[in-house]
Amino acid sequence: MKILCIAPEVEPFAKTGGLADVASALSRALTGLGHEVRLLLPLYREVDRIQWAVEPTPLRQSIRVDGRTHDIRLWQSRLPRTEMMVYFIEAPALFDRNGLYQQQGADYPDNLERFSVFSQAALRILPLLEWQPDLLHCHDWQTALVCAHLALGPLRHDPFFSSMGTVLTIHNLAYQGLFPHEQWPLTQLPSGAFTMRGLEFYGKINCLKGGLMYASRLTTVSPRYAREIQTGEFGCGLDGVLRTRADELTGILNGIDLEEWNPQTDAHLVSRYGVDQLAGKSLCKLALQRHQRLPERHDLLLGMIQRLAEQKGIDIFLEAVESLMTLPLQLVLLGTGDPRYRQPLEELAKRFPDRLAVNVTFDQALAHQIEAGADAFLMPSRFEPCGLNQMYSLRYGTVPIVRRVGGLADTIVDVTAQTIADGTATGFVFEAYTATALVEVVRRALTAFRDHALWTQLVHTGMRQDFSWDRSAREYVTVYERAVAKHQTSKATTTQ
Repeated sequence: MKILCIAPEVEPFAKTGGLADVASALSRALTGLGHEVRLLLPLYREVDRIQWAVEPTPLRQSIRVDGRTHDIRLWQSRLPRTEMMVYFIEAPALFDRNGLYQQQGADYPDNLERFSVFSQAALRILPLLEWQPDLLHCHDWQTALVCAHLALGPLRHDPFFSSMGTVLTIHNLAYQGLFPHEQWPLTQLPSGAFTMRGLEFYGKINCLKGGLMYASRLTTVSPRYAREIQTGEFGCGLDGVLRTRADELTGILNGIDLEEWNPQTDAHLVSRYGVDQLAGKSLCKLALQRHQRLPERHDLLLGMIQRLAEQKGIDIFLEAVESLMTLPLQLVLLGTGDPRYRQPLEELAKRFPDRLAVNVTFDQALAHQIEAGADAFLMPSRFEPCGLNQMYSLRYGTVPIVRRVGGLADTIVDVTAQTIADGTATGFVFEAYTATALVEVVRRALTAFRDHALWTQLVHTGMRQDFSWDRSAREYVTVYERAVAKHQTSKATTTQ
């Protein structure tokens, strides 16, 4: 099968979160299964053209939106360690900026125009490549308009696109691409699509809804999250739309990059280790304590790597810190996000210098060192579509402590008498989204940590879990095949 992955970010070229990792790793896994995959993303300023050998092509197009013409040019490279083609849409006025979607925490006001142009350019440039994919795989609201344009725009009559299915993956339903109705001309979609059965959402344009309505098939990044987003609690106002497409929505758990996240080969670690040779993990803990200026004691060392946002549970964590700091533990936090959380975190670190280390920054090496050096990893998320760090933690022998939501619930087996006995326990899970529940689950982990045999069992069980992309990629192929079949059936019906 020929597959074009259209994504707003792809690792290592441009990245703000897990979506970039998924686009890259899934494409590699699909290629490993024998499929022909290519990727397409905007040419942002942050893309290092020299490092990644990004070169211009002669292919150009003009996209006109709301009276403005954007001249775009196609650039190309290869995904590192592969022969896979990666294409970049160059539109300097739209993408030659410091941030991908925001600047200093505020969304760019012209984001609708930026990603409307990108989505249209992705389609318009495709016939010039002399390569016809069977399936377009779109990701999140930034590319959802691709699905709407193929279903509603003039290209639906073009023979080149007649057999092309579309799949939209929801990485986080909370980010929907909402814009004022007055900006509708920027979408270049028919005016009749601004209805409750189209992209209209409480009087606004909802880009993600356009993909939910018009993609051939829908996926999201864990089975539980697929169920959760069909409820009022987690549906972010789109639960009704998702329930109407429940039979065409599939939850597929993300995999992880087993080369990037491998404690046996990780170049960021002072000592490498594996499930049968764990001595190196103790050395990694000692190195992390020294690096973070924490006393070198045998307390339970917790790691947290997260975006500083309520979604990730930073609010209940801040409520719980006073109580946590009375326990025999240390905690290392790494993350960036909402500026309002920086000051209270840094003040807490000053109050508890022997127990709490706070790093409000992005540091990939430190992220690996925390995963290796921590005894346990804390993820108190309000909601979590999939989550990757709990899987990294398992691979590094770092026991996860998570809330029972989304992909966290799908990947972590709570420690109970039964799961200990049958050898399936991998971490600690709590239910209520409260500081009290968070403190209580950490207390449970502390009790287990004092039992060396039990803790070793949890570490070994976790490190033997399989979160490779191969399994997930096979599930995506099944969805792709159904999307193409559905699209071809609907096309045949409309032409009869």
